[in-house]
Amino acid sequence: MVSTTVHLLRHGEVHNPEGVLYGRLPGYRLSDRGQEMAARVAKHLSTRGRDVTVVIASPLQRAQETATPIAREFALELGTDDRLIEADNHFEGKRFGVGDGALSRPAHWPYLWNPFRPSWGEPYTEQVLRMRGAIETARQAAEGHEAVLVSHQLPVWLTRCSFEGRRLWHNPRNRQCNLASLTSLRFEDGRFTGLHYSEPVADLYDGVQQLPGA
Repeated sequence: MVSTTVHLLRHGEVHNPEGVLYGRLPGYRLSDRGQEMAARVAKHLSTRGRDVTVVIASPLQRAQETATPIAREFALELGTDDRLIEADNHFEGKRFGVGDGALSRPAHWPYLWNPFRPSWGEPYTEQVLRMRGAIETARQAAEGHEAVLVSHQLPVWLTRCSFEGRRLWHNPRNRQCNLASLTSLRFEDGRFTGLHYSEPVADLYDGVQQLPGA
């Protein structure tokens, strides 16, 4: 029996002093603490004896910067897969969150009518489809070993829900997908057999501001 693990790693903390929903916008780098998170995850994986043979990241800067120390730690070439990118979102570049009054603005209403799809951005089902495609490609490339895929909160969470047979619609505040967390998918002979969630840098979370979907 051939065992393979694909780790879905959310990127580290981002430098975002304006507090906007940055989505796919270019130029959003890791903060100093985010850089530390990335370095710590790389050390965590190597000191735990993980057999990582593939490292692939979303094309966005924060994901590339999170993946770089891991690729370096395992002496691997860093790959890029556009399917790991953040979800498209109408509110990109805006301050938009629970309790900030955004829901009361008429200009936003046409994008808020259907939270099940969702109507404000890339459909949940399309995010899962592309993420699972990227996972399968990485699983085959790392067969018998382990792969690390660096992506973003919403795509990672939806993918986990898909593998666990949950509904995709959810309350964003209930996502179990913290910064620099690992959602580790296990496969036996190509068949999904379970997953494990872990937070290797949980001690760095104090005071971190997180935007849903960031």
